[in-house]
Amino acid sequence: MVKDGIFLGKRYEVLSKVGAGGMADVYKGKDHMLNRYVAIKVLKKEYKEDENFVRKFRSEAQAAAGLIHPNIVNVYDVGEDRGLYYMVMELVEGITLKEYIEKKGRLSHKEVISIAIQMCTGIGVAHAANIIHRDIKPQNIIISRDGKVKVTDFGIAKATTSNTVSSNAMGSVHYTSPEQARGGFSDQRSDIYSIGITLFEMVTGQVPFDGDSTVSVAIKHLQEEITPPSKLVPDIPYSLEQIILKCTQKNSERRYRSTDDLIKDLKRSLVDPNGDFVVIPPLRNADTVIITDDELDDIRDSYESGDEDYDEYDDYDDDDDDYDGDDYGDAGYDDDTEYDDDDYDEEDDEYDSRRGKKGKDSDEVNPRMNKIMKILTIVVAVIIIFILIFTIGKAAGVFKFGPSLKMSEETEEMVKVPNVLGKTEEEAKKILNDKGLGFKVDTREESKKYAEGLVSKQKTEAGEKVAKNTTIHVVISSGLVGDKIPVPDVSGMSESDAQKALENAGFKKVTSEFAYSDTVESGNVIETTPAAKTEATEDTEIVMKVSKGAEKKTVPNVVGQEDAAAQNAITSAGLSVTTTYDYHDSVPKGQVVSQSVNGGKKVAAGTNINLVISNGPKPDERIDIQSFVGQSEGNLTSWASGNGLYTSRSGSDYSDTIPRGAIISQSPASGKVDKGTTITYVVSNGPRPAQGGGETDEPLD
Repeated sequence: MVKDGIFLGKRYEVLSKVGAGGMADVYKGKDHMLNRYVAIKVLKKEYKEDENFVRKFRSEAQAAAGLIHPNIVNVYDVGEDRGLYYMVMELVEGITLKEYIEKKGRLSHKEVISIAIQMCTGIGVAHAANIIHRDIKPQNIIISRDGKVKVTDFGIAKATTSNTVSSNAMGSVHYTSPEQARGGFSDQRSDIYSIGITLFEMVTGQVPFDGDSTVSVAIKHLQEEITPPSKLVPDIPYSLEQIILKCTQKNSERRYRSTDDLIKDLKRSLVDPNGDFVVIPPLRNADTVIITDDELDDIRDSYESGDEDYDEYDDYDDDDDDYDGDDYGDAGYDDDTEYDDDDYDEEDDEYDSRRGKKGKDSDEVNPRMNKIMKILTIVVAVIIIFILIFTIGKAAGVFKFGPSLKMSEETEEMVKVPNVLGKTEEEAKKILNDKGLGFKVDTREESKKYAEGLVSKQKTEAGEKVAKNTTIHVVISSGLVGDKIPVPDVSGMSESDAQKALENAGFKKVTSEFAYSDTVESGNVIETTPAAKTEATEDTEIVMKVSKGAEKKTVPNVVGQEDAAAQNAITSAGLSVTTTYDYHDSVPKGQVVSQSVNGGKKVAAGTNINLVISNGPKPDERIDIQSFVGQSEGNLTSWASGNGLYTSRSGSDYSDTIPRGAIISQSPASGKVDKGTTITYVVSNGPRPAQGGGETDEPLD
């Protein structure tokens, strides 16, 4: 998570997090250069190292950057800073259409049409720029506080060509078109299908197809007709239902050809709700969406196995909203709020009610049954002809399948051209060869930006996709031309101070790249390219390598692992390891009892991790007490000393049976004791002397 208060691109201040999507988090920010609030979308940490995700993130910005319209969330800027990929967008304070539907249950037909017209207007602007959104859904439609409808999240948008095939065109599966679900041709009518599903949800409060898995929903889009909305909402205007049914036809040829045509019918529906003016074209000779069992199995396998064709955009197939409505409250939308048709009154004259209505309330006989019978007859005939042609053609060898298809796929393996500008010949050649590309020097020319021996031009631009084994032609600088400026030594300076120093020296373009360093503090410059004290021209790009600090390594959790495996895991993580051993009653011998740094913590590379290894349960080292009663005092003290015990004579006494100097009693007299225990004893004085007797020995104590 990006911390509040940091600056991106030296102008965008991150203020607070407002939402999250599949690939990115969204923050409210401030553009200090233009003094305005913005939304900043930052690619999530777990994806920024994934080239595929970075490409998709950039494609979203590229797709939306040129679209400026009141019904589109405008994109202002895109960039990278300290390893963070970010996009700066218009900040729209409001709620998503998904939240609005959930709040109201279902919308009135006037609300549906008003929202749909604005939504289609924004999408139509994209279509006019040859951009297909491919992920239209209520989560990507924002309603601002002033009621403006805006389309956002061009995450899988793609500029169309005459042969755009959406081999990886899956958006959110509940709203995806049949041709997207099967990986086929994708054009603006695919967006119109998704618009139709969104209209269905606005009208009914639910999606037409649902299931336990992505594949089950996708197959329903391919095989099942949607339930007519009137079965769920009986009071829906007839014309609006027909608009939804036309948008969601399985065959794209039967849908609206453009959003302009769709908007025209939506406006007419406002003034003639039950009119029968929506024309759904017959099938004629158009391809149907009927698919074979083999194709259906392929689609199932592709979804269930995580095939890239269908899973590449699964991030977008969740209910996370780019903008969290809770951050802005309810945006002024009350349960009784409805969109009215005041903005569309100019249509009243065009469709005067005196022209008559032929909807559900008409008394005329509905002539569509004859049309349906004709269409069914044509469909059956087309299918029979197709089967005959296929059977005869296959038998004659006209239709061939197998190795040739696989070969064509293999020959079209594409790779992205890396950037080799400013690299030496050897470096450039290695970088290209590692990508499976060739390297060829066309000419050597003087350059205003690059020193002698460096690549000054590459004929195929970085980022472009080419077939593997393609040769990349370059130009090598034969020397700098123009006034030369010595590059100042800015190593050790902060990034901002270093940039000022280089700009003050006369260099026009100063950029930063980031790397780990064990010796240079985070945020300070390690070195520059070109190097300090060399000469360059004012047009030369000076690249500062800025320290990210010591490289952090994640400590693995090895508690409970075997000694050897644990040590190997620690060293494999780029850390050092030491071990100590101790007894432990509950951890088996040879397993790790504890580690000095907890697993999951980030530490500098090479940090020492001490592991405590179990020696198993501690053996019983207590001493069996021997009895020295009747033995000499010396015997006891000698034995006790040899076994780690201490002795203490507690006194003496007369004894008729124990000789003088021998031990009468000891404590403890038997059992087990720990080392260091003291044994106390009493020494005999011999027999008690008779009364009035002669001389006797003195008592021992």
